[in-house]
Amino acid sequence: MPKTKDYYEALGVPRTATQKEISSAFRKLARKYHPDLNSGDKQAEARFKELSEAHGVLSDAKKRKLYDEFGPNWAAAEAAGAQPGAGRGGGFRPDPGSRVEYRTVTPEDMEDLFGEGGGFGDIFGSIFGNARGRARPQPIDVEAPITVSLAEIYRGTSRTVELPGGRRVEVKVPAGVKEGTVLRVPGLRATVQVAPDPIFTREGKDVRVAVPVPLHIALSGGEVSAPTLKGGQVKFNIPPETQNGTKIRLKGLGLPDPKGGPPGDMYAEIRVQLPVPMDEATRKWAAEQPI
Repeated sequence: MPKTKDYYEALGVPRTATQKEISSAFRKLARKYHPDLNSGDKQAEARFKELSEAHGVLSDAKKRKLYDEFGPNWAAAEAAGAQPGAGRGGGFRPDPGSRVEYRTVTPEDMEDLFGEGGGFGDIFGSIFGNARGRARPQPIDVEAPITVSLAEIYRGTSRTVELPGGRRVEVKVPAGVKEGTVLRVPGLRATVQVAPDPIFTREGKDVRVAVPVPLHIALSGGEVSAPTLKGGQVKFNIPPETQNGTKIRLKGLGLPDPKGGPPGDMYAEIRVQLPVPMDEATRKWAAEQPI
């Protein structure tokens, strides 16, 4: 996960920001640093990943509360069963069905849990018990979100996640994976989150993209172009008198099928643009048309 000191700082919003302000800030910055708009720029790609990770946490009410209390260690706190409020003396409240002994977590415990002098295993040992004759619990998987862009979903990617204790694991994200898919590697259950894309809208395996078309081409027909997930532009023809909002199917330019089936399609949604400023001849012609 990105080594962000402060998710709020990454998005340029105060800690009191509303969800609307957080989403608005993310969309603005995501458009600026999107990999499709910064081809080959590794710094822009890293910045986009950082923004996606920050938005993935701060846009989730529960994760945001945990982050506000535990900072960069919020995921470890969540894995330990902490609920929002635990950092203020409320104690850990594990998920139903967990066999643990309840106890209040003191500031010293929290220092041991997250500080440099302690460890994740130490606090678990004190909760579950290490006395002779008492069974130790089986290792549990840490649950953590991984946020990827739609362009990364198109080609497949990977993320490195740091687990409690400093161990790092690599999670491979297959091409075409659906949002909400849980990817499992030893010690980790990673839930895929897809960052909003400023250009494309996903609809299953298909994607939709708005294509601006000058008025004269919409009237007389002609060649236009649209961006694609793989990068670059694709050219296609539209017929004369194409109406605003018309969707044109471009076969096979959608997302790949993670199960090996045929890829999805891309739908170019026509957005007719009026000439600005409008010349006198066009203005006169428009005025003469029947209503």
